[in-house]
Amino acid sequence: MKSFLKLFIPEFILIWYHLVLAHLANFIYGHPSQKLFMVGVTGTKGKTSTANFVWSVLSAGGFKTGQISTANIRIGEQEFLNQFHMTMPSPFIIQKLLRQMVQAGCTHAVMEATSEGMKLYRHLGIQFDCAIFTNLTPEHLPSHGGSFEKYKQVKAKLFQSLKPTGMAIVNADSEHADYYLRFAHGKKFTFGINSGEFQATKISDSNEGINFEVKNDSFNLNILGKFNIYNALPAIALGSALNLPDEKIRQGIEAIKIIPGRMEPINEGQSFRVFVDYAHEPVSMNAVLDTARNLAGKNHVIVLLGAEGGGRDKTKRGLTGQATGSKADFIICSNVDPYDDDPTEIVEEIARAAEAVGKIRDQNLFVIEDRRAGIAKALSLAQPNDVVVITGKGAEQSMIIGNKNIPWDDRKVVREEIKNLE
Repeated sequence: MKSFLKLFIPEFILIWYHLVLAHLANFIYGHPSQKLFMVGVTGTKGKTSTANFVWSVLSAGGFKTGQISTANIRIGEQEFLNQFHMTMPSPFIIQKLLRQMVQAGCTHAVMEATSEGMKLYRHLGIQFDCAIFTNLTPEHLPSHGGSFEKYKQVKAKLFQSLKPTGMAIVNADSEHADYYLRFAHGKKFTFGINSGEFQATKISDSNEGINFEVKNDSFNLNILGKFNIYNALPAIALGSALNLPDEKIRQGIEAIKIIPGRMEPINEGQSFRVFVDYAHEPVSMNAVLDTARNLAGKNHVIVLLGAEGGGRDKTKRGLTGQATGSKADFIICSNVDPYDDDPTEIVEEIARAAEAVGKIRDQNLFVIEDRRAGIAKALSLAQPNDVVVITGKGAEQSMIIGNKNIPWDDRKVVREEIKNLE
């Protein structure tokens, strides 16, 4: 219905509608962000993990901190999963959550800022004390007129919302670093693996975690994936900028052992390893596949993947199918959130791309639209010491097929299907 109405409502009316909503929500809930040290995180990948690391470092440093992210929401120590099926829900929900943080005694808050949300002015009225940029790759382009440049510009709205004295923390390894740094007028910090003021060195990656150093201080990540170094570095930079003791920063980094739906291990006593991850575009999929391959060694990597409908970028279907077809031993193509799009068309696009790099249907490539059945198939293929990765939804709490919003949690379904194997 919303898509239908948008065809007949002039764009300027829609813009004013969202502007009014943002201002009204801010007013009704008493401008709660003004009472908080606000940290915004934007970029294509890693926002949720970065937000969790920032929350943990600030909390370890003695600041009662709130969090709004794709996977989880926190009000101080109270944590619950994001039920809204969107990273930045309506301005009324955002402002209500911020007010709850203030009422609970929070002094700091970290929230993800997406291009989709900022395009609808859901960040309006929030003056950020710190803006973090993770990285930028093509994503959500159809909703930005198919233009990567427009997508990049919308991301900059977070930096434009910085207070005059606000700080910017930017990934120096990104070719877009200078673009975002120029919007900040306060302190500026950079991080990276190849460069940056807060540069990770002496990296050691194992099946249990990752060790690295920053400015001769040693850090241990208790979650898997070398890519998570990029997600932890902004928290280290922010902790340092706020003059937190090195030991507190280290404590905050090492306290993160699970991020919901981000290479989250599922262990029900099975003889193989299972992870649930949110990866749904080529870059993050490649990172997850590389991690899975390192864990599996000579054993098999089995991946379930899909792609969203509803006007999302169709080009990533073939790209993720090709990447997975090249790096995984077995592939199951299944539903994610088809919305009103034809689910068969989505999974077939992915499957054809996998076939193009050598996968064979009903041997090492399976097309199973029903997601539960697809998960069951992935698990049934696993032998001892294999690695199974269920991608695309992470810790999302619903799945949208047509006009139906179906309660769903990959992690719960995976546990149920592992038990069914017995």
